[in-house]
Amino acid sequence: MKNKILKYGIYTVTIVGLILCIVLLFPQVRQMIIELVEQMRHKQQGVYQIWAESLLSYAMGGICLILLFDYCTLTDSGRKIVHKVTHEIKECLSEIDFRSFRKPVIIMSVIYLLGILTIMRANFLYKDDVLYAVSGYREWYNWSRYFIVFLSYFVQPEISMTDISPIPQLLAVLVLAVSSVLLVYVLSDKKITLVSLLASIPLGLSPFFLECLSYKFLAVYFALSILVCIIPFLFIARKKAFFVCSVIGLLIMCMTYQAASGIYLIITLALSFNDWNGKRKDNREILLFLGQAVLSFCTAMVIFKLFLMRANSAYDISNAMFSITQIIPGTLDNIKTYTMNINHDLSLIWKAGIVLVFVLFIIKSTYRSGQKKPASFFASILVISLSFIASYGAYSLLMKPLYADRAMFGFGVFLSILCVYVVSDFKKIAVITVLALNWCFFTFAFSYGNALADQKRYASFRADILLQDLSALYPDKDKDKIIIQLSNTIGFTPAVKNIAKHNPIIYRLLSQDECWDNYYFFVHYNYAPFSTANLKIVIREGEPYIDFNTLDLPIVKKTYYHTIRSDGKRVLVELNEGVK
Repeated sequence: MKNKILKYGIYTVTIVGLILCIVLLFPQVRQMIIELVEQMRHKQQGVYQIWAESLLSYAMGGICLILLFDYCTLTDSGRKIVHKVTHEIKECLSEIDFRSFRKPVIIMSVIYLLGILTIMRANFLYKDDVLYAVSGYREWYNWSRYFIVFLSYFVQPEISMTDISPIPQLLAVLVLAVSSVLLVYVLSDKKITLVSLLASIPLGLSPFFLECLSYKFLAVYFALSILVCIIPFLFIARKKAFFVCSVIGLLIMCMTYQAASGIYLIITLALSFNDWNGKRKDNREILLFLGQAVLSFCTAMVIFKLFLMRANSAYDISNAMFSITQIIPGTLDNIKTYTMNINHDLSLIWKAGIVLVFVLFIIKSTYRSGQKKPASFFASILVISLSFIASYGAYSLLMKPLYADRAMFGFGVFLSILCVYVVSDFKKIAVITVLALNWCFFTFAFSYGNALADQKRYASFRADILLQDLSALYPDKDKDKIIIQLSNTIGFTPAVKNIAKHNPIIYRLLSQDECWDNYYFFVHYNYAPFSTANLKIVIREGEPYIDFNTLDLPIVKKTYYHTIRSDGKRVLVELNEGVK
């Protein structure tokens, strides 16, 4: 009786779900839904038109998901596959001694917590944080980050978000600690040592991931995108379980932060090379594993692309991919730009340490190899090259990818994998080199956090004097109905400039944008109302955008820090950077 109720319940859900999905296939229905949403949210016509295309993909994905669910629950072959996969997953989990993870997780949590201590102390509203803090914005699904939206209601179960820092950053510390421990566990044949744990520090404290940890609202989700790429390798001993967990983990990563998309491939390359170089497996087994991992990756990417990814663009970035004819030259150009950015950002000491790690990786691979020495030598160089390319992930295939430091944290994971490999059962010189490099990253995290605090002090000071001048000029701005635009930036403090002498990445980490400057100077200080109509200016809904820099507005006030131009209605504030 119970089975019949369950069976008919599945039939009912299937029929209802298929009807809803099929109805969404009609363009008239999608248009009607869009218009209804715009009316309910009081938005101007056309704001949600991009949803129409997304609804079509969601409908098609829903149909496929329903059919897959029915196959797995209503057919004998489907139930056998589900039983086999769940059995393999349980077997893999039963073979793991989770209690042995407690101490390593505590150790890495303390290290990562110390590493971001000054960042949390700075209490800095980092870029998008200004928008989230004043608006409660939670619409990350615009960038296909549905899993962030879902989890955010558990991290902060409120309709509108508020600043609950440092909770997200503390959760990020825990997630990064677990990620480091699992990475070492996977790479070191289930052997976890203190040295290997310390070698994994670039995973969470590389200069590139520090930007991710600076976000008060998003830090934990950035960290989670790394963890879900590592977890599938716990099931590597069972083919079906590995495939299913890989696809699920990669889909979660795509719906969290796509910049982590290369981590799965780097780990795959590292494990395959280790097995080949040490003759742990024959070539056929290695190729089968590589094929299975690549198939899992491609399957997840195709599902995401066809059914989940929303076409979107903002400023000079986009998630549109190259055409078939442009994919090779376009990808090469992206990798070139990626390499140039990394080369620019890293200090001379860091570059020297990284090159030494590369050299030690090649030496160890050749010296400890079970293969012929020349073959191992060239194979190790090839693995470094391919892993570096993979560290940028799927972004290398995009026409206008993001080159911010937070989009390049795959390089830090790539470096941590090499460091873990180098320190495993090798000479003391390798351990000293790796730990010295990671100590540089660890101390830089403190410098960066203190620089955030100093830049915050300076930004608050500049906002204070600007708003005082504006208040004196326009004591009743609502009556005057002025429209304000900012031009230029405030520059950096002397402390930040001092850091930049040897660590130029600090300028990119603290990069300034007129968009967020507007929000910080005006909305954050309650001088102007919040508006998402145009992020580049503080403006009332419905006002057309005019760049005031193109107008010859008269100067009404000029100070050391800024120049105010206005015709009584339009106000252009030209910020000065001070001493250069």
